[in-house]
Amino acid sequence: MAATETPPPPSPALPGTPGAAVATVAVGADVRAERAARARIAAAELTARDVAGVVVGWVDNAGICRVKTVPVRQLEHAAAWGVGAAPCFDVFLVDDSITDSTWIGGPVGDLRLVPDLDRLVPLAAQPGWAWAPGDRITQDGHVHPGCSRQFARRMCEAAADRGFALRAGFEVEWIAARAGSADGAPEVPTDGPAYGMTRVVECSDYLRDILQALDAQGLTVLQLHPEYTPGQFEVSVAAEDPVGAADSAVLVRQTVRGVSARHGLRVSFAPVATPGTVGNGGHLHLSLWRDGVNLMHGGDGRYGLTSVGEAFLAGIVAALPALTAVGAPSAASYLRLVPSHWAGAYRCWGLENREAAVRLITGSTGERESGANAEVKCFDAAANPYLAMGAVIAAGLDGVERGSVLPPETTANPAETGAERLPASLPEAVAEFDRSAVLSAAFGPELHAAFAGVRRAEAALFATSTPEEIVAATRWRY
Repeated sequence: MAATETPPPPSPALPGTPGAAVATVAVGADVRAERAARARIAAAELTARDVAGVVVGWVDNAGICRVKTVPVRQLEHAAAWGVGAAPCFDVFLVDDSITDSTWIGGPVGDLRLVPDLDRLVPLAAQPGWAWAPGDRITQDGHVHPGCSRQFARRMCEAAADRGFALRAGFEVEWIAARAGSADGAPEVPTDGPAYGMTRVVECSDYLRDILQALDAQGLTVLQLHPEYTPGQFEVSVAAEDPVGAADSAVLVRQTVRGVSARHGLRVSFAPVATPGTVGNGGHLHLSLWRDGVNLMHGGDGRYGLTSVGEAFLAGIVAALPALTAVGAPSAASYLRLVPSHWAGAYRCWGLENREAAVRLITGSTGERESGANAEVKCFDAAANPYLAMGAVIAAGLDGVERGSVLPPETTANPAETGAERLPASLPEAVAEFDRSAVLSAAFGPELHAAFAGVRRAEAALFATSTPEEIVAATRWRY
């Protein structure tokens, strides 16, 4: 859980601080010159560390991390001018087939993928490589309306315009499997029980290397532990600003994948890796702040919520059916999003209620000023973290604008209280997304149409598939 307010330390010996600025990409000549100068310094430092190449990544509307790479000697040019990346990536599906949308799609056109030097970091598990998230801009220097990282940044700016800041973080869960596990149930490297010490002992070197790699990359790990499903683990890192938190979620997964490969393992971040089992969540923790004060604590409302903090959460609860399409966007997501699996399958909230879609966490006495936050539990790792983050912020801000109030709390298993189920299939979720005026306005027409087009195309792709076929098709994709 990312329940602390403490940010991670700067990336070792490289310019900038992870997740620092929430600034709009600007593309004037002076900005290009400044980027080039910074990139020259960074390239020299990377070369001194024997780094040969830089991975510049983004996440598409299918939830897949796509990349372009450049040799270190080309970093200066890439930072100033970007790397070519076709806009059609916005309408790629999980199986790499391509759909289209009203504004985005087809073989014509190009964008520039610009590495964010504030997040540039050598990859501890991939010697000779560094990584940076990319912002996508048009060839004439405008922000690409389909850029999900810019969407998250835009929602942060909307919050800042109202005097708010946010702290956030994603939990990352995965199934580790032996590298030969291609078909059927993954062959896991340990038979230890859920949350059991046996798993830590049997995978001790592997887990140690994950901790060391994340630390070497400047990420503050809060906890790493075995999870419920065989071969499943979870890691949580410290809270950051929302864009930085989404960046870190991508970097954590990249690191886990890299360490796993060095141990002869492959990993699945998919919502479900084996049909009928508890899947991998991608829970989002966040808190709303104003003038350095956590609005999830210190108020007169239930459990210390301020009126503004409650309104923010009420906006999220109200938008949950539409948010499900963003945070649980795969056909496989609905094999995970089932009752009594702690997946958050119900549209409700509750204090420390792990069956509710929104779980309120006050933290322990003495740390509540910094630690109080809310967890959105219905999300999984098929989600684009930038879209998930931006959509939740948009919904919360709408609740603040309306002065919304939370519905009655669900204090028991919602399956036994008659609580409203969230969408039980991808088509249902997409229909809710299409109906949401809040998300339509926040996404903008281009991004909204491209995202909805991908979701509808994936729903059609798996319309007649069995659960086993859906899992087989998505197990190793995310």
